[in-house]
Amino acid sequence: MGLVLYNTLTRRKQPFEPLDARHVGMYVCGPTVYDLAHIGNARPVLVFDVLYRVLRRHYGDGAVTYVRNITDVDDKINAAAKASGEPIAAITARTTAAFHADIAELNALPPDVEPRATEHIAEMIEMIEALVANGHAYEAEGHVLFHVPSDPHYGQLSRRDRDDMIAGARVEVAPYKRDPADFVLWKPSSDELPGWDSPWGRGRPGWHLECSAMSRKHLGTTIDIHGGGADLIFPHHENEIAQAECADAGSKFVRYWMHNGFLSVAGEKMSKSLGNFITIRDALEHIRVALARPPGEVIRLLMLSSHYRHPMDWSEDALRQARSNLDRLYTALRNAADVDATPGPGDIHTAVIAALDDDLNTPMALSALHMLAVGLNKAEGATERARLKASLLASGQFLGLLTHDVEAWFQATPAETALGEDEIEARIAARAAARKGKDF
Repeated sequence: MGLVLYNTLTRRKQPFEPLDARHVGMYVCGPTVYDLAHIGNARPVLVFDVLYRVLRRHYGDGAVTYVRNITDVDDKINAAAKASGEPIAAITARTTAAFHADIAELNALPPDVEPRATEHIAEMIEMIEALVANGHAYEAEGHVLFHVPSDPHYGQLSRRDRDDMIAGARVEVAPYKRDPADFVLWKPSSDELPGWDSPWGRGRPGWHLECSAMSRKHLGTTIDIHGGGADLIFPHHENEIAQAECADAGSKFVRYWMHNGFLSVAGEKMSKSLGNFITIRDALEHIRVALARPPGEVIRLLMLSSHYRHPMDWSEDALRQARSNLDRLYTALRNAADVDATPGPGDIHTAVIAALDDDLNTPMALSALHMLAVGLNKAEGATERARLKASLLASGQFLGLLTHDVEAWFQATPAETALGEDEIEARIAARAAARKGKDF
């Protein structure tokens, strides 16, 4: 049947047909680099990493361009620099490096292009100029704003009415706005803030503008897939559509919009005020200490255990279940240690492929992995054992799992028996103190 994806724009599954079958373009919103990424940030990284793998299997490694940006100019970064006294460039360099290190442990493939906002200011200014010329933007008191009523299609992605959109966007009340829903494309910068020369004075871009300009630069006017978390549907992605399609009159910005569901922690929304805010780095360290396994695959399997469009809950029980599920898979490989098997792309099980082609049904793909492990444990003939082992390895590795040496996976003694509870808590507290002191 081929690849089928759920399109947020149409609210239904659709067969995936790229604009150009020889080249597929995918853009995913990346991190704003002012602090360590949290586990909620990890979910879209892993969802679209799986999609990237699936697309490359269908169209070829060189026929897919995956773009994931770095937002390195933003008011959150400015606030972090003011609070810490650390230069902005140092904050963005350090946190970008930390992001790369953390998601590499999750076995996430790097994107083909990773544009930084500060390297695309000229493209942003050019897009603003087009919007002003087309009557969709205006200058007011050093700001340039997108005039929402000028776009009759505004709201097509979120399908919200006007009052809901204004409330949901938490719009800034400003006397210079022509309409309360209008949003900033360019804003003035004081001497102590980052800024660039522009036709409207020294200033910096609005956050929404950055992705529209960078995606157009690297993937063209129309892109096949744009992804991100469900929290970005409005206003960020809605505003991206407005900017891109009004700057290039008559164009279609994105053909397939994809969004992953929200992540909660033990049934509650993750927030610093609730004390349940977990960075990827803290999660990795916790698993190393408390579960005594290479942590990246535990997090990866946990997140792939829920369908990407559904909400998922992060809990200690869920982490332990993910470790147990991986232990069963690695045990099947350990029991077949006497069998030589060199997995290749042709060994990926058809049930895994079929599950992923059905809107990235990773829970079904994982179920197929476990069936392969059961079959391998029961197989008797050398040929059948070799076939099943190759299939389990190829299928698991296609999902970014089973990448460790089997004995290395099991070599640690579970920390809950090797360490006392006080020592486990002391290690976690030491890690938290190091993070607070920016000792990464």
